[in-house]
Amino acid sequence: MPTVNLTARTVESLKSPPPKQQIDYWDDSLPGFGVRVSYKGTKTWIVMYRYNGRLRRHSFASAAEMDLAEARKLARRKLIGVDDGEDPGAAKAAARKVQTFAELATEYLERHAMPLKRSWKQDKQIIDKDLLPRWKHSKPSDISRADVRALIESVVDRGAPIQANRTLALVRKMFNFAIGSEWVAQNPCNQVKALGKEVSRDRVLNDDEIRKVWAALDSEEPPIQAMFRLRLMTAQRGGEVLRMRWDEVDLKSGWWALPASSVKNGRPHRVYLTPAVVEILNDLKAWYEARIAEINPGRARKHKEPVAMSEWVFPSPKAQAPVAWVQKAAERIRTASGVEFRPHDLRRTAASLMTGSGTPRDVVKKILNHVDRDITAVYDRYSYDAEKRKALTKWGRQLERILSEKPSEVVVPFPAKRAV
Repeated sequence: MPTVNLTARTVESLKSPPPKQQIDYWDDSLPGFGVRVSYKGTKTWIVMYRYNGRLRRHSFASAAEMDLAEARKLARRKLIGVDDGEDPGAAKAAARKVQTFAELATEYLERHAMPLKRSWKQDKQIIDKDLLPRWKHSKPSDISRADVRALIESVVDRGAPIQANRTLALVRKMFNFAIGSEWVAQNPCNQVKALGKEVSRDRVLNDDEIRKVWAALDSEEPPIQAMFRLRLMTAQRGGEVLRMRWDEVDLKSGWWALPASSVKNGRPHRVYLTPAVVEILNDLKAWYEARIAEINPGRARKHKEPVAMSEWVFPSPKAQAPVAWVQKAAERIRTASGVEFRPHDLRRTAASLMTGSGTPRDVVKKILNHVDRDITAVYDRYSYDAEKRKALTKWGRQLERILSEKPSEVVVPFPAKRAV
């Protein structure tokens, strides 16, 4: 059982052993992970682990269907699972019982997406909207390349080419997961090309557009107003704003402390909240309290449990969780303002205008919480609180000036059905 430096080129060059034999090559960078080569030339990714005192070997994917990087990543998760008391072999045996794509979707969400992806709700939405209606009762092994291509073309046909790319990427990932669990032998997404042209967005709203969007927000409920305005005022990621918790926010000192578990790059982050932002949050809290005071007497008369203030600043109306999607609200605001924008453009606009007004790029990077790849960043543990406070205060004053100027044309927002 030789140990080698497994690279894509190394795996490709491994020769078949003599007839009726097989040989395992182990990765020198990830102990317990390797590739098995059969005398017929078949190459299979494997892990070796000890469970209940017994040494076990578990094969989980064909090298022809899963590349080395993905296999190493999956092997690492399996080996970590062993440390947590899981047996990959038992999971593999249970997986053989799965009969339908709906069961595959459930297993993928529960065993992969929910534990490992902050964006798992986006996967679930695609599954519920596009995948299950087509394949709910189909066997995963019966889904063909033509089926995948037809699905992707249907998403393109409804005018969503970029969403089609996201859907294809998810289906490919789900079938790689299925290969790893040995539900299927091959991925039907192989050789299916993305149909949407990916273009890096560089949309920055001009002053007039900022005023129109801001004015359109006046017709929205306070939570929608606050979440969109905070994205522009703080320049933070949309998902991090939506997951904001009251216990992370100090409204007296004006700081928002994001734990590593809430941040996309896994690094704790501090955001200065200007007095204008603090005022928005105080008003929002008062609005929630007023609604709770209005609702609870009726609930008491019906002998229902009283409603309490949510731990989330932007709670979902349907569950004890933060709001996950704001597409409907964004569409209303685009219609009311006449400005074609995406919510992420607000963050980009804030960052661009800060840089354009003279704020150093390295300070803007700290505000945005971008990862610094420079080797010196490893040793840089300075918080930059003073610089961030100064920059965001300056941006707040700049935004106030923009909003105080007269728009080029009057926008009259119209009432709309409240939905997030």
